[in-house]
Amino acid sequence: MAKKSRRPDRPVHADAELVLRLYDLRREAVMRESRNTIATWLPRSYEDVRAIVQPAHPANAAWRQVSSYFEMAFGFARHGIVPADFLAENTGEGLFLFAKLEPHLAAFRKEFSPLAFRNAEWLARKSPEARERMKLFRKRVAAMLAQPAS
Repeated sequence: MAKKSRRPDRPVHADAELVLRLYDLRREAVMRESRNTIATWLPRSYEDVRAIVQPAHPANAAWRQVSSYFEMAFGFARHGIVPADFLAENTGEGLFLFAKLEPHLAAFRKEFSPLAFRNAEWLARKSPEARERMKLFRKRVAAMLAQPAS
């Protein structure tokens, strides 16, 4: 029989400390630069996703750092280390990245890794807070895609 999680229904001080540590890691200089690179990346097609994962792509290091960082953070929620809604309230940037990637997720998983972004997907589906935020991010991505490419 599976052991029942002892996670409280609401965040505790240790959760706040973990989320603050995650925030602190986001402030590191290389991570900040990588986040800026990925914040401006907008995949208009699957080819844009395929391109950024290639080692020779100029934004590949930023892609790997940011995507793996948020996937790790979202794993904390999926595994019950931190309450999912609490984490979702404080990691909108990672959900925004997932909203940009989501239309291409099936193709990405088929070509590169069937397990890619499973923590982000779990959070986006299981957390009511993340579901609400994803609605907003999907609208934002759609509006961005409606603009001409620069």
